[in-house]
Amino acid sequence: MVSQGTTAAPPSADAAGVVERARPGAGERIRDGLERSWRPVALLVACFAAWWAISAFKLVEAYFVPSPGATLRLMGDKWGYIWHHTWVTTYETLIGFALAVLIGVASAVIMVYSSTVERTLYPILLFAQVVPKIAIAPLFVVWLGFGIGPKIVVAVLIAFFPVVISMVAGLKAVDPEMLQLSATMGASPMATFSKIRLPASLPHLFSGLKVAVTLAVTGAVVGEFVGANEGLGYVILQANGNLDTPMLFAGLLVMSAIGVVLFVVVEVAEKLLLPWHASRRGEAVTTTY
Repeated sequence: MVSQGTTAAPPSADAAGVVERARPGAGERIRDGLERSWRPVALLVACFAAWWAISAFKLVEAYFVPSPGATLRLMGDKWGYIWHHTWVTTYETLIGFALAVLIGVASAVIMVYSSTVERTLYPILLFAQVVPKIAIAPLFVVWLGFGIGPKIVVAVLIAFFPVVISMVAGLKAVDPEMLQLSATMGASPMATFSKIRLPASLPHLFSGLKVAVTLAVTGAVVGEFVGANEGLGYVILQANGNLDTPMLFAGLLVMSAIGVVLFVVVEVAEKLLLPWHASRRGEAVTTTY
């Protein structure tokens, strides 16, 4: 019998009906990776095949939907031009994402430790989130000019909300009994935060970071739409104005690739920094009941 108020221990590998699986080797990890990745790869190939069929059978005019070959040839011919604007957008995205993480985590910690600040700040954050960023982006151009500043500000505003919400949820998800135990043991508030609250909040935080990093790309491009002379948003606007659909599609493909790569980087960082969390989600210990 387990007394009320206590938490049952996780099943031991020596318990009946529980089998401890050996850690997978390199070959098994590769097979698992291929098993997980072949479906999205197959879907991507199917999308490109549909794109090719639409252009090859002339279901729509070429100036509406260019062929994959024309788009890829353009990307090869103007690789230097595309790379320059890709780097600008990537730089803006990374700076905006980093600032959103720093400000969001700090705001979440303050809100969790101060109910007064939370009641005051939370409605403002919600109001700022529902306001369309593209509607207020021209104000940042007026205030900050046509440089990199407005793009970073828009990226921060769009990526900030998922970070602060996920961090608040993670910090509040700590078992109250753990906090009571740490207080009983005489742990300082800083020790409680660093040893209990922060590690418990990291899985929630990384869930928000995966969303935020893709939104940061959108924020940087939105800022470039409003006023810029470089960046993928500028490339897309120029291509749209010139009816250069191959360049337009190339800009969209590269922008999507940036978001996917940054998402994968955050996911890899999660697996490296939270091995305990990854092992808990895995099947290192499996019940056989």
